[in-house]
Amino acid sequence: MTALRDTDSGRPVRLAPLDMLSLGLMGIRTRRMRAALSALGIAIGIATMVVVTGIPASSQKALLTELAKLGPNVLVASASSAADQEASFTPDAAAMVARIAPVTVASAVANTHKGISRSDRNETDNFAGVTVLASKDNLLQAINGRIGSGRFLDRAMSRLPTAVLGSVAATRLGIERITLGEPPRLVFIGGRWFTVIGILQPTPLTPDIDRSALVGWDAARTQLGFDGRPTVVYVQAHEAKVEAVRNVLAATVNPEAPGRAQISKPSDALAAKRATETAFSSLLLGLAAVALLVGGIGVANTMVISVLERRREIGLRRALGANRGQIRGQFLTESVALSTLGGLTGVLLGVLATAGYAAYQGWPFVVPANAVASGLGGAVVVGMIAGVYPSIRASRLTPTEALASS
Repeated sequence: MTALRDTDSGRPVRLAPLDMLSLGLMGIRTRRMRAALSALGIAIGIATMVVVTGIPASSQKALLTELAKLGPNVLVASASSAADQEASFTPDAAAMVARIAPVTVASAVANTHKGISRSDRNETDNFAGVTVLASKDNLLQAINGRIGSGRFLDRAMSRLPTAVLGSVAATRLGIERITLGEPPRLVFIGGRWFTVIGILQPTPLTPDIDRSALVGWDAARTQLGFDGRPTVVYVQAHEAKVEAVRNVLAATVNPEAPGRAQISKPSDALAAKRATETAFSSLLLGLAAVALLVGGIGVANTMVISVLERRREIGLRRALGANRGQIRGQFLTESVALSTLGGLTGVLLGVLATAGYAAYQGWPFVVPANAVASGLGGAVVVGMIAGVYPSIRASRLTPTEALASS
């Protein structure tokens, strides 16, 4: 080891950054097992941070997906009757609502006031609990509905005498399933036969649809004498703008008498979704802070022990001309290098653990980018903070103290 002094002027040589990095990595190269164990400590801390960020984020994504299925952004506008007028909106009410900028889907249904039965010989009162509704062909998108069996109304089927049953209506009519290839299931509506082409899954937010038989909008006009005026309009809007859409919805569906339009409040699922996002954000912040604190303590402890073990090396370097700044730089560089190595390893372990657990639970795999960036950046910052005291302590050792205590 050569003296770190300019032989001509006697002043300390200023080390280049690459030379300082090489000097800082020397302790890692010469004590590989100790370095590996030290890096493992910070790796566990960073991996914990990634895991406690990634797993709740994946769980949150799965939960928010389930909440989204409940229609937190769905609004319902129902017509209320006046003394001299039947409850209904203008024929183009759904089209007018669709022009509102934040609205993504607008659909409508209308009560045809027709009875339904399984036979033309039965009294329709036997099935008085089933309402016959004329339906737009985009109703499922507006209410987040799903087909249980068969198919839903489309533009072609809406013109034909076909019907789709809600889950409760299907049970009451004794039609549990529609299977391709079997004889068609028929229902008698308003004195005409309609073919049942589908059965819906339960729709928790729209129980009226569960208890209804849906017929096509055009078929209701030609077969059942429907006047084309909707009685209920279903609206989906961007979640951030749901309240704003609700404020203008009544005047849009019924411009002449907005007071006769009853508008539902945003679903409780929307409030639950927003509360979930806030709760998870606070939880992740707290867990990440604890993980970084644990990792920082581990690195600081390792570097203090390293100073105690390497007093002879410090004394020899001081005797050969290394100044205090160079000693501080060496140990600070080593601390940051150990933390960075541990950070990279920890991020990799955390991502793999999160991916495995998310796959086991059937959740979507999510690792926030800020968790990875915070893991690497946090490792460097923690390494710098953890190395300050050991590096200062090492630089304060005089050559005689260091050599005498070794």
